Amino acid sequence: MQQNQGIEKRFELEDLPLQSGSTLRGAWLSYLQYGELNNSSDNLIVLPTYYGGTHHGVTPLIGAHGPLNPIKYCIIVPNLIGNGCSVSPSNAGHQQAAGNFPQVTLHDNVVAQKKLIECMFNDADIKLIIGWSMGGMQALQWGCLFPHKVHRIMSVCATARCWPHNQVFLEGVKAALTCDPTWNNGFYRQQPTAGLKAFARVYAGWAYSQAFFRDGLYKKLGFNSIEALLQFWEEDHLGQDANNLLTVLETWKSADISNNPVFKGNLTAALNAITARTLIMPATTDLYFTEHDAAWEAEQIPHAEFRPLVSDWGHCAGAPGRSLRDTARILAACAELLDS
Repeated sequence: MQQNQGIEKRFELEDLPLQSGSTLRGAWLSYLQYGELNNSSDNLIVLPTYYGGTHHGVTPLIGAHGPLNPIKYCIIVPNLIGNGCSVSPSNAGHQQAAGNFPQVTLHDNVVAQKKLIECMFNDADIKLIIGWSMGGMQALQWGCLFPHKVHRIMSVCATARCWPHNQVFLEGVKAALTCDPTWNNGFYRQQPTAGLKAFARVYAGWAYSQAFFRDGLYKKLGFNSIEALLQFWEEDHLGQDANNLLTVLETWKSADISNNPVFKGNLTAALNAITARTLIMPATTDLYFTEHDAAWEAEQIPHAEFRPLVSDWGHCAGAPGRSLRDTARILAACAELLDS
């Protein structure tokens, strides 16, 4: 395998028991692999995907001239269940397709990823797990469930729990999509395009900050107006499956790293259990993974550094390659963490 070129792979999970009590039949994880595990199995980096994205979305972070060097490290990018690459409503077997797809939690995803590493990567320890948004949530879930396996965590624009205001935001975008009559409780014959476009327009106002729009920062992305940006968001979401979007939305909304038999809902205990060197990096203008919530969580993690990302790009400050300045700062912090 060429080390500097990612290879798409698929790991068969077979039947995956879920926290809900259901079983996801014939499940699989799709993942991208860069580089190879070394003989001592100590160069594994995990880079989980974020909401609305696939393994392709994180590629701006990976490269031979940066800290996430595929020549030096074995880097795997596991796709979230439900994102259209791993098993999802859009590609599941007939009995669990579309509106019949079961609820999947953050915990379910991380347990599946643990199986992947056990079977395909010699059950190696994780040198670093780094993620933005839901990727950061997965990183923190890994850290508390398997503290002996995770050496470093970098959580960018994420929290360990979906806090109440974040949940209200998600209910809003969900309502925008599902009010389309074509939605039909997930059993649509064609994509609910009006709902997807409404979802995109509502979401865009939350993804960036007030200053981003007021100061015209969207022009740095090549848009000459706010309307042009909104139309781009519409087109992007028209390319997604509505059931997939809502499945992963429910994973996000229900996310709580303490929601499992180990911690029984005690978030402080779950955060206390993280032994990895941890870097918590919220964006100062993030409207739903807020700096305030992230600060409280960081105080509960024994070896955490709290380093806010001062940016006017809102939640998208952490989006790989979106704001080049912010991405450079994230990679610089990542390099420091790997060298520690």
